[in-house]
Amino acid sequence: MTSELIERITSLAEKYETVSFYDQDPSQFLKWYKKTADVEVASFIAAMLAFGNRKQFIPKISYIFLLADSWAKNNQIESSICQWCLAGAPGFCSGNNLDSQKFYRFYSYTDLQCLFTEIGAILKKSGTLGEYFRASYQNECSKYEQKAKTQTNLDNQKKSQTLEKPDLATIISSAFPKSKIVPKGKNSANKRIYMFLRWMVRQNSPVDLGLWNWYSPADLLLPLDVHVMQEAINLGLLPENAKATKATSCLLTTEMKKVFPKDPCKADFALFGLGVDK
Repeated sequence: MTSELIERITSLAEKYETVSFYDQDPSQFLKWYKKTADVEVASFIAAMLAFGNRKQFIPKISYIFLLADSWAKNNQIESSICQWCLAGAPGFCSGNNLDSQKFYRFYSYTDLQCLFTEIGAILKKSGTLGEYFRASYQNECSKYEQKAKTQTNLDNQKKSQTLEKPDLATIISSAFPKSKIVPKGKNSANKRIYMFLRWMVRQNSPVDLGLWNWYSPADLLLPLDVHVMQEAINLGLLPENAKATKATSCLLTTEMKKVFPKDPCKADFALFGLGVDK
């Protein structure tokens, strides 16, 4: 990567990573609630619905939170998306033929109800999404370290088994086995999950919240938005035939570490902002 391109990406990131980025972006929902537990849940729901046309999915996300807040008000409790999920998302899934009634795109009301139910189960077990994911991730890291240590000691083993480090996105995905709306697949780009992780992990940002200091921003992968993919190809950072896969996300993240070694997802603002402006 040339020094000129590094300078350009750095300049673009500074230009677009501002409070105004919230405008018409799903990240605006990061500010809907104040309590950390509610912020995590609201952010996760917003991320899962953040695909397709913004003019369509932003009102859908707003509808969910307004419904939850209305329920809280009627029950004389503080607005809380967590309490609403724990209560079974009352008022959301009512009527007949809910499997065939689409809430947004190809996801039905029943699909969303399943998501809320699984969120509620996690909250009941661990109190917050962040605590549940932290414990799950650190548990997997402990298992990995033990396996790595055992494998190292097997000096006479002719062929060592390749160990894969724990992947937080995969851990999050596996926490929702029944929810169709949560991305699945080992080779998936998991764009919506990585966007959620960017919100939760990145520190000192006017946009991202940095609530999870137990995970390093250096280990995040770039969310492969359409704009990000297109601009990365235009800038020669990805091949023209690149597809939205985990491998592509890893490749682009590796390139962006040449610009932001400890925080490659800062480049997300540069590529996305440039694409939107065009």
